[in-house]
Amino acid sequence: MEPTWDVDKLSYEIFSILESKFLFSPSPPATPANLPASGRAGRVPILSIDAAGDAILAAACLSRLEDSLRKRSGDASARISDFFDIAAGSGAGGFLAALLFTRRPGGAPPLSAGDALRLLASSRGKISGRRGGVLGRLFRRSGGGIFKRSFGDATLRDSIKPVLIPCFDLKTGAAFTFSRADAAEAAGFDFRMRDVCAATCAAWGKRVGVRSVDGRTRIDALGGAVAMANPAAAAVTHVLNNGIEFPLATGVEDLLVVSIGGGEVGNALSQSVAPPSPADLVEIAGKGDADMIDQSLAMAFGHRRTSNYVRIQANNLLSPTRILKWKGNKKSKESAAGVVMEMAEEVLAQRNIESILFRGRKVSEQTNAEKLDFFSEELFKEHQRRMNN
Repeated sequence: MEPTWDVDKLSYEIFSILESKFLFSPSPPATPANLPASGRAGRVPILSIDAAGDAILAAACLSRLEDSLRKRSGDASARISDFFDIAAGSGAGGFLAALLFTRRPGGAPPLSAGDALRLLASSRGKISGRRGGVLGRLFRRSGGGIFKRSFGDATLRDSIKPVLIPCFDLKTGAAFTFSRADAAEAAGFDFRMRDVCAATCAAWGKRVGVRSVDGRTRIDALGGAVAMANPAAAAVTHVLNNGIEFPLATGVEDLLVVSIGGGEVGNALSQSVAPPSPADLVEIAGKGDADMIDQSLAMAFGHRRTSNYVRIQANNLLSPTRILKWKGNKKSKESAAGVVMEMAEEVLAQRNIESILFRGRKVSEQTNAEKLDFFSEELFKEHQRRMNN
């Protein structure tokens, strides 16, 4: 039987939860009875990375954020994982999230954002996000070598902070989210991180079968872009409904969210007059879904959108000049990586389209770099508050 899914239905259900719980709620949720109001733990920093592209643009943004946090803290070894409480990532964004929040083989700390950026840039032979991107091709060609080298036998339980990484399960015909919380609750939901990344990075039409560590649960996966191109809403609802790990997070005012889109790198490099392929349609649907989630979250955060929710998104990277430049350099891995880094710098200088409560969408007043600088300051304030308590 061919797999079926309804991305619009999933997006609508996520928005309905956000709308009913946070946007039009008559009163804020009560603080848990066993925790006094004075014991509120500040804001929960959430990182979300979209499935689009090969995550290099997202890694470049996070590398800048990490550098800023190191300067503010005076700690040259500080990592992204030191400042966030939870990470969600889809597709290549899921691989990046795993790199940043999972101990390496031998128990070494997770990669820094700068090291993750260098790993992603050195691993790609082409600038392409189509058909699963370079990560999907590497998995098929080398039996998951890049994932195994990165994580060894580490499982979801070995992530140092909660992680959420989605795929689409062909066995159930529904989205499935790999979660550290589920892995801690039941052995049947603990998967090796290398298999989690293989599942979320699976190329269109190339299903990947993965089993839980105990062999009880099997997922017949398509990539995260099919299931949930933008996992930010899933991360928000996870935090606000997870009373064990986040007992004091009761509303959007208790969150600090940065959501990073991947840009449209994939489609840029395969311009064609032919009818769109199924993979093209998945990418188009995923972009629309990501934008809808962004708009839903912006509405849910309301007047706190500018202080508690930041969206970083690439716009108009697909110029004919850049496409020709890439094609001229496509035989050189170093040149291709240089084009990507050039695109990353352009992303940071852009003012992207953002959603405004009851006012549609407009061009942001801040560049992506300015947004990251603002977010760096807020993250550092939260980090300092915790250190002083």
